[in-house]
Amino acid sequence: MDLNVIITGVGGQGNVLASQILGNAAVHRGLHVSIGETFGLSQRGGAVMSHVRFFGKSKYSPLIPPNKVDIVVGLEPLEALRITREYANDSTLFIVNSRPIHPPNVIAGDVEYPETSWIKEVLGQCGRQLYWLEATQIAIELGGPIILNMVMLGALCAIDSFPISTQDIKAVLKDIFPQEKLESNYRALEMGYDLIKDYEN
Repeated sequence: MDLNVIITGVGGQGNVLASQILGNAAVHRGLHVSIGETFGLSQRGGAVMSHVRFFGKSKYSPLIPPNKVDIVVGLEPLEALRITREYANDSTLFIVNSRPIHPPNVIAGDVEYPETSWIKEVLGQCGRQLYWLEATQIAIELGGPIILNMVMLGALCAIDSFPISTQDIKAVLKDIFPQEKLESNYRALEMGYDLIKDYEN
């Protein structure tokens, strides 16, 4: 079983934590996994990208080769689009949060942020499937945008070809979050999972 996943977003969205949780869950399941991180100006909302590679007998480099990603998890829509040309292919599956985060140069008025409808249209043409999710709203309802990464991990676990379940994630969260935080994170996973299942029906 070989599977390449990229989680991409901006600094402060919990991207690195999400990849670490996936790695711990994979080890908990007895799977082979490697993780590589690339950082932009994360303290200023810069790009953050995590490569998570599940593999069978062959051990791979932590970084995914060009055009070899199987699943892209986009915590921010423009960041998902940015990596598409280098890493995606006709078989890539996209799970993308629809809520944009405007970088400083957009806020300053130096450049314009593309219309999210255009980003959605382009991503829909770049792979085999796009799940365009209103995940930030769910995170806010559960306690705040910081829990978005758990919503998106739940969505990822709903993909049939993905080897990690929400129960695998829950098993490792106990060692990461204090008791009072567990219930909201569990709920975020479940609601993210339901987003995909409802999307398919």
